[in-house]
Amino acid sequence: MVHRRNLALVMAGVLSLSLIMSACSKSASNKDNRGTAGPAEGNVNASGFPIVKEPIKLTFFASKSASNLGNWNEALVWQEYKKMTNIDVDFQLVPVEALAEKRNLAFASGTSPDAFHTARLSSVDLANYGDQGLLIPLGGLIDKYAPNLKQIMSKYPEVKKSLTMPDGKIYSFPTLQDPEFLSGIIGSQMWINKKFLDKLGMKEPETTEDLYNYLVAVKTKDPNGNGKADEVPFAAVGLTLIYDQLKGAWGLGNRGNMHPRVDVDPASNKLRFIPADPRNKEVLQFLNRLYKEGLFYKDAVTVNGNEVNAIYPQGIVGASIGLNPNATIAGVSGYVGVGALKGPHGDQIFSRARSFMILPGGFAISKSNKYPEATVRWIDYFYSDEGNKLFRLGVKDVSYVEKDGKVEWAEPLKKDQSQIGKYVTWAGGWYPSMDRQKYVLASENDPENLKVSEKIKPFYPKEVWPEFTYSNTEAAEFKALETDILKYVDEMSTKFITGDAPFSQWDTYVATLKKMGLDRYMSIYEAAYKRYQAN
Repeated sequence: MVHRRNLALVMAGVLSLSLIMSACSKSASNKDNRGTAGPAEGNVNASGFPIVKEPIKLTFFASKSASNLGNWNEALVWQEYKKMTNIDVDFQLVPVEALAEKRNLAFASGTSPDAFHTARLSSVDLANYGDQGLLIPLGGLIDKYAPNLKQIMSKYPEVKKSLTMPDGKIYSFPTLQDPEFLSGIIGSQMWINKKFLDKLGMKEPETTEDLYNYLVAVKTKDPNGNGKADEVPFAAVGLTLIYDQLKGAWGLGNRGNMHPRVDVDPASNKLRFIPADPRNKEVLQFLNRLYKEGLFYKDAVTVNGNEVNAIYPQGIVGASIGLNPNATIAGVSGYVGVGALKGPHGDQIFSRARSFMILPGGFAISKSNKYPEATVRWIDYFYSDEGNKLFRLGVKDVSYVEKDGKVEWAEPLKKDQSQIGKYVTWAGGWYPSMDRQKYVLASENDPENLKVSEKIKPFYPKEVWPEFTYSNTEAAEFKALETDILKYVDEMSTKFITGDAPFSQWDTYVATLKKMGLDRYMSIYEAAYKRYQAN
């Protein structure tokens, strides 16, 4: 249960490759004032289009999710951008399920592509590969050739803080959301069946106890009126989303969910390991009550998203956490978003909050790139308003139209949105750009999503941490500790929720975490946190 959404993912595969390549000499490109004029730079226009006077070709490593159905090398957005820039990009697409393995092999091969696009490079990856000279530092290049990212970093200092690695250098362009577009940052929400609420004569849940009472009523009072006990109180995929949604009702997760197991203890103002906190025991006890009373759909530990989506049209789902079912599942309507719930001690935090700085490593340039100046100009465009519009929508009057100052898909795409991937390639996320709300034609912009985001806003943490950075030395020890500690946390959390472990074992569980090196783990975390504050 309760898997880390970022750190575990981002550190995967780093250590073995680091050991293999630690002897690599650092290239001359490891100077952060890169950008001294040379033949390649002489081909670059300082501003405007085309980016280069004479055409060039680049190869980009890129990940492709199952939700992205198009061939990037044929997609309209990239054909159009090729005409604009004089730069022909060959996207070497890798299925997202093989991403970590293929990415590591690309770095280890010695023949890496010119850049890594949507490769989900974590701060640990960036520090590791940057230190080895496999990625070039971008500070000087950003100053000279990236006015759009530079402007964003000036307006939002936390972006530069998160991009700056322990060696003081920047190796990447980030994945960003407009900080004002809260619905886009949050993504998935909690949804309640308004038809069921009305039939049961209940109001929208405001507390965790309200939620429990509603779920019990859905299970026992036949709100769909068919005379069968076929209602599903809580259709959830895994326990992680539920846990992360609810822990804020016990005051946990007060720095957001980019660091889902660490926040700040308000009593001591020191970092807190959430899974060992007494309040966490209460969260697990609440989830255990829901589990043992059969309020989840099937076994929430193993059920998958396709199973859950398939039951919505039957009109039996009472509550869920995920994308807006009204906007994403055909024939479904009547669900309303629920804000942050208040807990038994009066706490009310939206603990599943994300930073608008979604990922530091949306794009990075390899040492083998012969055209770094042109490459920086190529990617920086997508941090501008017009660049984000091209990336999200494609070409006017081909893939989208404008009416009364608003954009919408062209008629063929409105009828069949499965064809969107032929025109644009943002499906699957993690791309290097800064999304603007006005160009997002997706469920995050649905009126109900915007409404629930307004409910959440007062309870959004005042400070939401992005990823922290770890040096290679720290990462090696940190990863070893984290693997063991969080595996044990996940196993025991699941056992507590399902009843396979009694809560009388709680003290033993906490003591075991201590024996596993929790104090040392948190001291490394503290060092990373202080470095983030100081950047």
